[in-house]
Amino acid sequence: MDIQASLDKISNFDPNDIDWSNMGSWPLVGRVVFAFMFFVALMAAAYFFSIQELSDKFDRTIAQETSLKKELETKAFRVANLDAFKQQLADIEESFGSLLRQLPRDTEVAGLLEDITSSALGANLQIRSIKLDKESETEFYTELPINIDVEGEYHDFGAFVSAVAGLGRIVTLHDFTVASSSENSNRLNLKIVAKTYRYNDEVKKSKKKKKGKR
Repeated sequence: MDIQASLDKISNFDPNDIDWSNMGSWPLVGRVVFAFMFFVALMAAAYFFSIQELSDKFDRTIAQETSLKKELETKAFRVANLDAFKQQLADIEESFGSLLRQLPRDTEVAGLLEDITSSALGANLQIRSIKLDKESETEFYTELPINIDVEGEYHDFGAFVSAVAGLGRIVTLHDFTVASSSENSNRLNLKIVAKTYRYNDEVKKSKKKKKGKR
């Protein structure tokens, strides 16, 4: 009879009749059902958050694995090509030494100025001035600017620049300006900075001394 009565109550259940403010007055069956549903919801939430945390950890592990694989591939490639890298370094050092031999020594600067002067005269330019500027030192080389001021025809400037670029020493050209000559309206005035470079022997010597001390 009690079971039948409980089933009748469940079949006639109306959610609007639930007194949420006084759960203690609910029938035993209602309280059991509510507790069971609450427990299921709690377990589902715990399961969901646990799975989400594990999923995030799994994604991080996969990303870390991918990064480690790339790092391993890079190191393996370097090890496999170590001999090729050593040969490449030797070739670079040889090429660098060849370039260093093109840099003028202190005693060759005068000869360089003569070459620039000859290039200007050979291009039919009138030399107003060729002056050495203040040297600028870097870690491995010293930069020597040469201020050049010449006059001539526009196409003569091209011949002069080509001649300077073809010199046996490394010379680069910078900061050029072309304007009408103040003395002759039919001619142009070219001002340009030629830079040459000298290897810092003192730096090389100091490095050798440090290696010797080690």
